This record gives sequence, C-alpha cells and structure tokens, in this order.
Amino acid sequence: MRGTRHGSSTLNSNRIGTDGMTIHFRKPAARVGAISALFLVLTTVACGAAEIAAFPTSNQSPLVQIFGLPQSGTASVLPAGKYALTVVEDIASNFAHDETSREKILLDGESYRTVLSFSRGIGSDLEFGLELPFVGHGGGIFDGFIEGWHDTFNLPQGGRKSAPRNRLLYRYEKDGQVRLLLDESGYGLGDIRLSGGWQLYRGTSGTARHALALRGSLKLPTGSSAWLRGSGSTDIALWLTANSTFTLPGPWGELGFYGAGGGMIMTQGDVLPDQQRHVAGFGTAGFGYAPAGWITLKLQLDGNTPMYDNSSLRELSNPALEIRMGGDINFPDSTALSIAVSEDLAVDTAPDVTLHLSLTHRF
Repeated sequence: MRGTRHGSSTLNSNRIGTDGMTIHFRKPAARVGAISALFLVLTTVACGAAEIAAFPTSNQSPLVQIFGLPQSGTASVLPAGKYALTVVEDIASNFAHDETSREKILLDGESYRTVLSFSRGIGSDLEFGLELPFVGHGGGIFDGFIEGWHDTFNLPQGGRKSAPRNRLLYRYEKDGQVRLLLDESGYGLGDIRLSGGWQLYRGTSGTARHALALRGSLKLPTGSSAWLRGSGSTDIALWLTANSTFTLPGPWGELGFYGAGGGMIMTQGDVLPDQQRHVAGFGTAGFGYAPAGWITLKLQLDGNTPMYDNSSLRELSNPALEIRMGGDINFPDSTALSIAVSEDLAVDTAPDVTLHLSLTHRF
C-alpha cells in the first residue's frame, strides 16, 4: 500500500472497513484446536457417496487471497429448492524472501481463512450463493512441522531454518520506501462474495457422467485492506467448470476428471494500488479415484496469473502454480469432508504449505 504502513505503530490510522470487528489472537494453537474440534463433532456420522469435484480453495498467499480469486466449484449446480452449506478452513504457512537493487520483500507468517458459504438452486439449472469469510494473520505454530515436512520429502527450506520461529512479518520495500508492512496479528471479517451458476450441460454416455457449468462471482470490499483481509477493490470473476466421471468395471469404483478456467476483473484497490493489475486469469485441473462410495482420493493443480506488475520479484509478478493432494470422506446424509495439503510448485508465488479442511452438507 503506497505510503501506508501496516503494523503496530500505525494501525489506528490505517484501519478501514470492518476494523470494529478486529479480534486479536495471541494463542493460535487454541483457535486451531477449536476449529479441529468443530470438524470432529460435525463429522461423527456414517458413510455414503458424493460427486468428485475440486477442493473448494484457492491461492492463500497473503497478497493474493485479498482479491476475488474463486474456487472452481462443482460442474453440477444444485437442483431447484436444494441447499448446500459449507464451512472451509485454510491454514497457510508463508515464508518467502527476495531482493533486488530496487526491491525487497519478506512474507513470514501464517494466514487463516475461515469461510461460511450458502448456496441454493433457484430455478431451472440456476444456482445462487453467498460466502462470508473471516481472515487473520499471525506468527503461527507450524514452523517446526513445515521444516520437518520439507526434510521428509527432500524439499528446499528456502532459509526457513535461519529465520525466527513463529514470526509475523509481511514487508515490501521499493526504491527505499516501505510500501507494505504488517507485523501485528488479528482476525476479522474479509470481503463478502456473491456467486452464481448456470448448468450448460449434464448427461451420460455409457458408464460415464458429464457436466459443464458457467459460474461467476462478485467480491465486495467489506474487509480491511490495512489488515490484509480484503483488497479494497470490487472484483468480478467468470469461469467454466467441467467434470467427467467414469464407472470402472467390476468392483474398481469410479475415476473422475475435473477442470476449470476463467478470468477476473478488478477495480482499483488499496494494496499496492499503482502496481495492481486489473485483469487476472486462473485455472484448475485434477482427477480423483473413488475405490468405494465413502472415500475419494484426489490430486489437483491450481494456477493463476499475477495480481501485480512493475516488479521484478516473483512473489508479486510471477504466475502461481500449486499442487494439492488429499481426498474426500463422504457420508450417507449428503455430507462430505475434504482434507488437502498443498505445496507451491512455482516457488514463492503461493504459500509454502496450505492445510485445507472443508465440510459440505446438502439438503
């Protein structure tokens, strides 16, 4: 944010939007434990079957998640009169640092994004939805776990082991001027989003099921850009999402392929406004294998074009690419729990590691 300092010394002058709802958390472990307990209570039911679809998440970089980058959604919209309720929790561990003769950036901390979403089928092949996000940043508790994860899979640490543990410091300098600084933890309302879907095709061929939907979203600037809970911009996204699921012979279950692609336009925001792009593209591709009706194993790639320009730093101006690994546990009452872990394939364009949990109930 040009000429604006985010941090403990200037927070009162820079809070906007929903700063009255700011909640400081000094013990992230307690909050993570409460969220885990909620998911445990909500998932103590028996098992059933569900559609193979993308994980409901996107790039959680602290400088990207403020925009209206959507999760791709399902290729089948809800039938008229049917509802879906979803609770999403993304915990992202960020550690990226880079420096040139003109620029310097450090992104060290954990980001937390909790989303409550509601969708309803409202007519012939149409769907409407509302997303209520809560976003926070803190020093976190997972630095040791992430270092162990990288050691286990022989992944580069990128300087993690030499940095202070459990620190929150998001800082960007250009031409000797501090353009962005966030070093105090907090949690509050993010940018509310409205969404819609239109079923373009749904049918079968032999043992395969196919679906195609046009989806869109409108993100409103309800979150504080001073706390990196929102961008200050109004964003509109439009994309196609497709799915094909094949029933395998005998007892071998089902194999599904899914993908999405689209674009987003953004008005002028408050975070690095003279470097912000106003158009971005995004896409998802993945597949899942369901050996039984109650479980699906999935592998997914997510990518997006950069949200900023006029920078030679990859954290700001390079396309992002992530890989997500995990699966779904499906329950008989149209409830599904998704669990995934992601890694940044295009280094430093997305969080080091993101843990994704989501629970969806349809009725």
